[in-house]
Amino acid sequence: MLDSDLTELHGVTTKRLNEQVKGNINRFPEDFMFQLNESEWQCLRSQIATSNIGRGGRAYLPNNTRL
Repeated sequence: MLDSDLTELHGVTTKRLNEQVKGNINRFPEDFMFQLNESEWQCLRSQIATSNIGRGGRAYLPNNTRL
């Protein structure tokens, strides 16, 4: 599950979720979230419909949560 999926469920922004996790890291399991590397993100992008950065896409690699 990507961070953007989780934020959609909770009605918050991706930026806000990531800030809260980083600021309260001891409240989450050690393996709760990790950042995809470039090749993982490109692989995932080729499997899902994502827009380009200039058209509302992501500027940063997404975080992935283990749910």
